[in-house]
Order: sequence, then structure tokens, then C-alpha cells
Amino acid sequence: MDMKILKLEELVQKIQSMKSDGKKIVLCHGCFDLMHPGHIKHFQVAKKMGDILIVTVTPDVYVDKGLDRPVFNETLRAESIAALECVDYVSINKWPTAEETLRLLMPNIYVKGQEFENLEDKTGKLQREYKILKEIGAQMRFTHEIVFSSTHLINKYLK
Repeated sequence: MDMKILKLEELVQKIQSMKSDGKKIVLCHGCFDLMHPGHIKHFQVAKKMGDILIVTVTPDVYVDKGLDRPVFNETLRAESIAALECVDYVSINKWPTAEETLRLLMPNIYVKGQEFENLEDKTGKLQREYKILKEIGAQMRFTHEIVFSSTHLINKYLK
């Protein structure tokens, strides 16, 4: 499992090599604070969109989900995701959003959940990420699986 968790700089080199071998790189990014079936199904479907699935995790310092969040620290979140068979590599992001990560990793496909399909996000993060995808020539795709909210589950069952 530890072999699947890499620093972003290490991933850049791996991705360049895999792309030169003709592999299609898929990226998912998020907080993933409380792993639930919605996340797992999202990753499984995202994996089918390409050859290599990379998941980047929002670092603890930038999680903006409210007081006492994240519940699980960035290392535990990365380890939980890395334990999934469908995920090839995991990295902890360095920035508040995936914007710089997209520029750095240059995936072929960036996958978000269906709740973002209209490209509306109060924070503006998604719109900025979409703009960068256009700059780097990558596609944005969406999964259409069961949707849960980690925040809702935490507030309802863990508080």
C-alpha cells in the first residue's frame, strides 16, 4: 500500500513515463474525509475511464468543511484510498484546490461526481479547475453513482 502513496513530484515522473507508454491518466481529487460507498463507486467508475487512476487528497490545513474537520488526517485518508484495488496511486495535495495539481500532473481526464455536472460550485473552485483543464487539453468527466455527503454522515452519525 505504501508503494501507492507518492509525493506529487514522484507522480509527475511516473505519469510522464506512463503517458509515453500510451497510458491514459485519470485523476480524482477531493477531501474524502469519511470513506463511504459513494467514494468507492466513484473511484471504480473513474478507473474504467482510463488506464491509471490517481487520487489526490486535500491536505488537512485546507479542508474547509467546518469545525473539527477533517475527522481523519490526510495520512489516514490517503492510506484508506490506497487500500482500494481500483486506485493505482494516491498523493496528498499541497494546495487548497486541485488547480496547481492539474497543471503539474496533466492528467488526460479529471473526474468529479454527478453533483458537479452543471459546473456550479459556490466557491468557484470547480470553475477554475475546468478552465485549467481546457488550458492543458484534458477532459472533465462525471460519474453517476450513488451520492453521499461525508459532512452529512459525520454530522448525523458521528457527532
